[in-house]
Amino acid sequence: MHEKGESFLGIPPEGTFPGTSLISQAPSIKRMIDLTGARSILDYGSGKGMQYRPGTVRDESTGREWPSIQEYWGVERIVCYDPCYPPFSQLPVGRFDGVICTDVLEHCPELDIPWIVDEIFHFASQFVFANVACYPAKKRLPSGENAHCTIRPQQWWKELFGNVASKYPGTKWEVWIQHVSIKPQGQTIVEERIGNV
Repeated sequence: MHEKGESFLGIPPEGTFPGTSLISQAPSIKRMIDLTGARSILDYGSGKGMQYRPGTVRDESTGREWPSIQEYWGVERIVCYDPCYPPFSQLPVGRFDGVICTDVLEHCPELDIPWIVDEIFHFASQFVFANVACYPAKKRLPSGENAHCTIRPQQWWKELFGNVASKYPGTKWEVWIQHVSIKPQGQTIVEERIGNV
């Protein structure tokens, strides 16, 4: 899909998994960076990394603007890793102050999720931040299956992250679990935060 795009929705390759879904999570990530004093970040599952290109980032709470996510976060280094996108497909070496994983885990086969989450924590020296969608995606895989191949209830994610995090007691962590809430006015996405901060 990185190479050919998403045919079901007619999305060209450059618009398929660009990484820009991170933008809505940027303020929460900044809070973790400020809390820990992190200077290096690994974006685990970064997509094409377009979220790190120069472009105005606005903090809605203050009205202040920055010319890039990196400057908004105030970090020295951001490393992108995405096993399905050749420019970023080599697994990084070493550890990073913070590891972020947004709009990724629900795209991974369920059997692989425990070791993936463990690997994410292994790379982090100070914090882990993730978000997970618990509902079907609009995108379809080339096989026709939904791009969110692991749709599990909130409690499943809570237990999984709690179990993995218990092996890394010095690491702060936060996960935003997103699910659909159906109300008379329609469906809305609701987020629930779990973690130790």
